[in-house]
Order: sequence, then structure tokens, then C-alpha cells
Amino acid sequence: MDISKTVAFHTLGCKLNFAETSTLSRMLEHEGFQKKPFEDIADVYVINTCSVTDNADKECRQLVRRIQRKSPQSLVVITGCYAQLKPKEIAGIKGVDLVLGAAEKFNIAAHLKELSKGDSAKISSCDIEEISGFNSSFSVNDRTRTFLKVQDGCSYNCSFCTIPMARGKSRSDTIANVVANAKELAGKGVKEIVLTGVNLGDFGINETASNSGIKRNEDFFQLIQQLDQVEGIERYRISSIEPNLLTNDIISFVAGSKKFMPHFHIPLQSGSNRILGLMRRRYKRELYADRVAAIKSLMPHCCIGADVIVGFPGETEEDFNSTFNFLHGLDISYLHVFTYSERDNTAALSIKPVVPVHTRHERNKTLRNLSYMKMQYFTGQHAGQTRKVLFEGRHKNGMMEGYTDNYIKVAVPYREEMVNSIAEWTI
Repeated sequence: MDISKTVAFHTLGCKLNFAETSTLSRMLEHEGFQKKPFEDIADVYVINTCSVTDNADKECRQLVRRIQRKSPQSLVVITGCYAQLKPKEIAGIKGVDLVLGAAEKFNIAAHLKELSKGDSAKISSCDIEEISGFNSSFSVNDRTRTFLKVQDGCSYNCSFCTIPMARGKSRSDTIANVVANAKELAGKGVKEIVLTGVNLGDFGINETASNSGIKRNEDFFQLIQQLDQVEGIERYRISSIEPNLLTNDIISFVAGSKKFMPHFHIPLQSGSNRILGLMRRRYKRELYADRVAAIKSLMPHCCIGADVIVGFPGETEEDFNSTFNFLHGLDISYLHVFTYSERDNTAALSIKPVVPVHTRHERNKTLRNLSYMKMQYFTGQHAGQTRKVLFEGRHKNGMMEGYTDNYIKVAVPYREEMVNSIAEWTI
């Protein structure tokens, strides 16, 4: 068939997915495709999926049905974590033409050249144990903040998580390549880079099924030291880092850096040590509290976010109260709260008793309310201060938004000359 000339993308899930979608878009544009908004009619629709929660799976299916209604002759390509985990299930969705697993997503252009609208979907996937190598990705022109992928996969075995099954073992880019990407982004006028990966603290590890052990030639601390020297990039953020991998060296370096922002996102998942054990997390709450205290001792103004899962199997009211009280007393700024959802082939499925769904939702609401109060308190602590704000291009109802160095959102009347600029602003 002739290569279709218009393509539209939709991304579900994490910052890493946004970086990869942007890279896939540039690859297809290089092949002659014209990118269109997902709401428009396009010859090809690409959905880059997540599978962290059941809602992400459902949203993928809803998007396919929406495409079927508005443009039934268009080609529909599904890639990402859901595509790797359940390719046959996706191929059975009416309207899906191509399912690309983790090893094939970056070969999308070649697949599209051979694809035509047919009765059954083509699946191109492989066993996740066969995945090796690293595909560099970054987002550009999609947001003021650019997401730069530096690491992929995870060699941890948390009992609730499907990511190792969807993305494979931990593997990384090289420092030299990351620095080269940062320089390229600086040349495009990018002001802020968000470093992304599945397990950033494992940067430098390249582990595949063929390796006779974990090999680490470089590490995350060395990476941020090198990035700090890149001219033209004014801001870096670390998207998320495990508490057991957040070293004093990293904290001290960020505290002394003018480019790495005083902002950490540190997954917690539970404030109950018993539940952390059932989750197979690699730390206890005491270590988490120590990391927060270490940050705040050097950067009292630092914004700290946490991921929390509620309703994990076996979580009693006492466990949840332990989590609430721990978070309430912790000097953090906001929470990302996830309601536990059962995922196939995870060890958590064997843990009993199962927490009722309505209880999970109640606990989610409780922690989201706590998050709101914490962010209000954190923002109030800085009221009247003048901090540097990077203003973004999106505007709504005549207003534009930006973020301070320590991740406080600021809304001001829209002025075009302020887009992608950093200015002193009184909060």
C-alpha cells in the first residue's frame, strides 16, 4: 500500500511514554507523515499505552472505539506497556490493525509500510526476556518542559507491578549520549529537562538475559554532574527516584546546583512497614523519613512529592492509619495517590484478604484531601517570596501558567513574550 500521510498520537501514562511518543512522532514525520491532532481525522492513529492500572487498559479500549466511530477506515496501532503484556487481547479489539510490543515500537515506520486495513490485527511482539538495548527518546515542542529518557526497564520485583514484564530488565543510555541529547535540546531553545526512566536511580546498569550479572559502568550521580555542565539548559528535574537509591551525594549535589531544581519525587507506596514488606519494597518507612529529613536539612524550600498505593491486599484499617499518620507528619508537599488494581501475573494476587473496592476509593479520597492540604500549606510557606518561574505556552481563559524552581504553580495573565521564559515572580 502507499504510505498513509497523516498520523495522530495519543499517550497514556507516564512521562517516559510522553518522551517515547514524541520520538515516534519525529520518526514518522521524517518518513513523510504529517502529524495531526488526535481529535482530527487521520490515516493512522497510534496509541501509546500504559498498564499500571485497570483504568489505563479501559481508556485504551475506549479510544479505539472512538476512532472506529469517527474514522473506521483509519489504521489503528497500539504500542506501549499494555501492548507488550496483552497483545492477543488488544488484537481482539475491533478496529485494531497492529500491535507493537516493546522491541518493535521503534520499528513502527517499517511496519506501517507493510500494513493495510484488514480483518485481523497483526501482532509483532516477543518474549520480554529477549529485550535488550536502549532506545533514546525525548519530547520536544509538546511541552515547555522536555522529558528526556535516560533509563528503561526495572530489575526489581515489587509484588504489585507489571512494569518489568512490560519493559524488561534495567538498562540505560550512556552519559555521553545523554549529554549529547541535552546539548541538542539546548540548541532547540529548551529551558528545562525532566530526566525520566522506570528506575532512574539504577542509571548505568545494563542488565539483559544474556548478562552473567548486573553490569554498571556509570551511575546516576555521575550523570547529573555531567549534565550540570551543559550550556543552554537552565533547569533540570529528576522525575522520580527510589528512596533506597537517593544517596546523600545526590541530595548534596542538587542542593548546591543552580540547574537542578529543589524538587524530588520519591515513591513511598505505604507508610506501613508490614505492607511495604508484602509489596516487596526495598526499604522501610524509617529510611524514607531519613531521606526527607536529609533533603529538608539542606533545602528547607524543597518540594517533595510521594507516590502512595491504597487498598493493597491485606491493608487493614490500622495499616492505612499508619500510612495517613506517617504522611501527615512528614515534611512533604504533595501526593500522587493510586488505588490498587489487580494485575495479571503479579504476586500480589495471592495476598489475602482483598480490600473491598469501595474501601479503596474511600482511602484514596482521604489521601487526596491530605495532599491538597499539604500543597496549600507548602505554597503558603512561600507566600510573598520572589522565585524564578518558567512560564509555559499553554493558556486558558486569558491566563498562562508556570512553575517556580520548587514546583509551585503560578497563574498570570497571558503574555506571548513570556512563553518559555524564566522570570522573577512574587508568589
